[in-house]
Amino acid sequence: MLRRRANGPIMQGHLRVSDSLGHLPGPNGERFVELLKHGTLTVELYAPHRTDPQHPHTRDEVYVVVSGTGRFLRGDEQVVFERGDVLFVAAGEGHRFVDFSQDFVAWVFFYGPEGGETETQLAK
Repeated sequence: MLRRRANGPIMQGHLRVSDSLGHLPGPNGERFVELLKHGTLTVELYAPHRTDPQHPHTRDEVYVVVSGTGRFLRGDEQVVFERGDVLFVAAGEGHRFVDFSQDFVAWVFFYGPEGGETETQLAK
């Protein structure tokens, strides 16, 4: 999946979905746009069209669903998602969105070292 950086200034790290969607699709049909980098953190907006050609990534990532509904496949797991949901994917883990609505959009946060962090813990 090709990634590209949005043109123009980012004011104090404030990103708006409405402004960011203006960068999609990219010149080669990209459905991701890179919007912010800080240390190991990369923030992107993702708005796939019809299919999700995801492949495992080299860093951990978090999706925050902005709009839409569908199913998320991660390894052998499957969950139904909706607006406001947070989905975590460890580095190297297979994942993709399926049966999603036309209005599906998500923030994507890549972070940490290549190969990912060492363990996942849920807050109690």
